[in-house]
Amino acid sequence: MELARRLRSPGRGRTDTATPPGPAHAEPSDKPQRTVRAWVVDSVLFGLAVLFWAWTWRGAPLHYVDAIPGWMITIDPWVGAIGCLALWWRRRFPILLGVAMVLVLALAATGLGAALVTVLTIAVHRNWLPATLVTALHLVPALLFGYENPPPGVTQWAYLTLILLMYLVPLGWGIAVRARRELIANLRREVDRERGEHQQRLAGARQAERERIAREMHDVLAHRISLISVHAGALAYRTSQADAGAGVPLKPGEVGGAIEVIRDNARQALVELGEVLAVLRPERGDRNGGGGPDPEAGTADRSAPQPRLADISRLVQEAQAAGQRVTFEMVCAPGAAESLRPAVQRTVYRTVQEGLTNARKHAGQTEVTVRVEVDPGTGVVATITNPLPPADARRRPADSSPHPAGDLPGAGAGLTGLAERLALDGGTIEHGVVGGTFRLSTRLPWPA
Repeated sequence: MELARRLRSPGRGRTDTATPPGPAHAEPSDKPQRTVRAWVVDSVLFGLAVLFWAWTWRGAPLHYVDAIPGWMITIDPWVGAIGCLALWWRRRFPILLGVAMVLVLALAATGLGAALVTVLTIAVHRNWLPATLVTALHLVPALLFGYENPPPGVTQWAYLTLILLMYLVPLGWGIAVRARRELIANLRREVDRERGEHQQRLAGARQAERERIAREMHDVLAHRISLISVHAGALAYRTSQADAGAGVPLKPGEVGGAIEVIRDNARQALVELGEVLAVLRPERGDRNGGGGPDPEAGTADRSAPQPRLADISRLVQEAQAAGQRVTFEMVCAPGAAESLRPAVQRTVYRTVQEGLTNARKHAGQTEVTVRVEVDPGTGVVATITNPLPPADARRRPADSSPHPAGDLPGAGAGLTGLAERLALDGGTIEHGVVGGTFRLSTRLPWPA
């Protein structure tokens, strides 16, 4: 049916997008753009390096070393200033700048602050190995110089310890900052992955619910509407035959009886459709976040009657009343039917309903045989068979049945939905033509 097909294919004719339409994304620039936070951090670090440069220049702490020539003391502040200015490129060339700072420190003690900032930058923006190697390049000459030239009043080991701390603190701080950033990035990726999987699960659950509703609606409506189509087709056929003078006009009682059957089946179709939707509709508590059933929701959703094995005989009688020739037999071990779950009984009922509907659509007035076996030893077996109609029945001669095979349309999804329903209960389905007879057989295991 068209409604069932639309429910099974909710995305047909529609393109879903993950993001709303908007202007096209610009190509990313090769030069990274600094954020406000990056500008603030760069300014703070640059300011600290400049303060250290100014304090070192004013205090001239290395003037006590006689081995330093005068020209080196003269260029010291200028080389240190160049090192501080170079910090504005520390994000783009951290390792290159770190190596260059080794040369800066060889000429200017005022560049120590800029060198420590560079060590911190490499540890934050690169892996621990290059950061450690660059730090070692700084430490080796610094330790050698400190070992040979400790300042007055400071022991040799205390000075070496101070030099180690000056480099190891920014190195450790940078490694910790990088590890924290990687942790946060991993957590964000994990959250994004979980969110994507959650959306996929929701989409799968929605699709499964649509298919379940479509399957139930097909099973309920196809049977009733096919009965209505049969009676309406009979009225139209008899009326056209009477108008053409080839048949006896319908009596008022015949017209009234057919109309009453059509009305009853239409009303019953609405009732059964309402029962299906009541059962499939989630409780209000589930819709409101899984807080349990709503006490104001009542019991309609849970108390709607579902078809059982005992209702199959009524289903057969309705088909016979519509003019379909049906032979029905149920073989059931004592007490076996009562032990079946309601869902399994409904599946057996839907199997017989689908078989009768298919026979009415495609086999005309051929006789249909329905057999249901319920046995704890073999399980639940439902078999519906009907001979194929003669090939010339489709030409509709004047004296043929008013409902030839293939006259009723269908969605073509009944057997597919029935197979899905059986698979949920661990059952199997077989259908096909054997010796001119179409046979539909389903089997559900025991205990069911």
